[in-house]
Amino acid sequence: MSSNEISSLIEEKNVLRLAIQKSGRLHDDSMKLLKECGIDISNGINKLKSEAANFPIELYFLRDDDIPQYVEDGVADIGFVGENVVFEKKKSVEITEKLGFGKCRLSFAVRKGEEFGGATSLQGKRIATSYPVLVQDYLDKYNVKADIQEISGSVEIAPGIGLADVICDLVSSGSTLFMNGLKEADVILQSQAVLITNQNITPIKRAILESLIFRIQAVRKAKNNKYVLMNAPNEALPEIEKLLPGMKSPTILPLAVEGWSSIHVVLSETQFWEIVQDLKKLGAEGILVLPIEKMVL
Repeated sequence: MSSNEISSLIEEKNVLRLAIQKSGRLHDDSMKLLKECGIDISNGINKLKSEAANFPIELYFLRDDDIPQYVEDGVADIGFVGENVVFEKKKSVEITEKLGFGKCRLSFAVRKGEEFGGATSLQGKRIATSYPVLVQDYLDKYNVKADIQEISGSVEIAPGIGLADVICDLVSSGSTLFMNGLKEADVILQSQAVLITNQNITPIKRAILESLIFRIQAVRKAKNNKYVLMNAPNEALPEIEKLLPGMKSPTILPLAVEGWSSIHVVLSETQFWEIVQDLKKLGAEGILVLPIEKMVL
């Protein structure tokens, strides 16, 4: 979408309505992503909505549990929300793009001294959770009968106060479980923030959405890759090229020093650490690893 098309849509008030969490970690990461996409949004204190100055998008700040409903009803066209919320609420929305932040897992946890024998060990147990639908789906899958205690917060204290035998809650580092004398027993869902879309979005808004997704993908690809520069003797170039799984092929430029060249390549950080010692053994030196701000393939 060109700058003229974007300006025209803004002037016509033809904007994409995006719902994001009004506070918390997902809010902060969502705003950071939009900023990295070059979208200028004023986020005033206690504002319920805000418009971008340079992109046809309007933000609604909502409770994360409400976002799938707003998107299904068409009050918002799209939303940034955790997969765990999407699957728990079971709304008719399209998961359009994974966003790469807010990663966590929905897991059963038991007291540290207890053994967990899989789904059958939950038979007849009291399970405290904020995700009764997902827990019931899991129990039904294994034909297990248990008593689900729905709790809106502080699920991890339930076993300690005698409210439940087992909990099922979101886990990131596991430190909260540890502090409450619990251990992770079984993962039932891996989750991260996703972009969800109303199923009846208009063609004009679909075009704006595609432009937004293009930017998001460029930002995400850049985060996963690094720009690597190194100097190497010319006789080692064939072997070094075999080691470099770049986007297409490395850029090789002659240096002022005879018999040496400069090599430029894009690598994932994992790939770099896997081959850096081999590069050194082949004579590469002066190796620089630089972050990439945006990457368009």
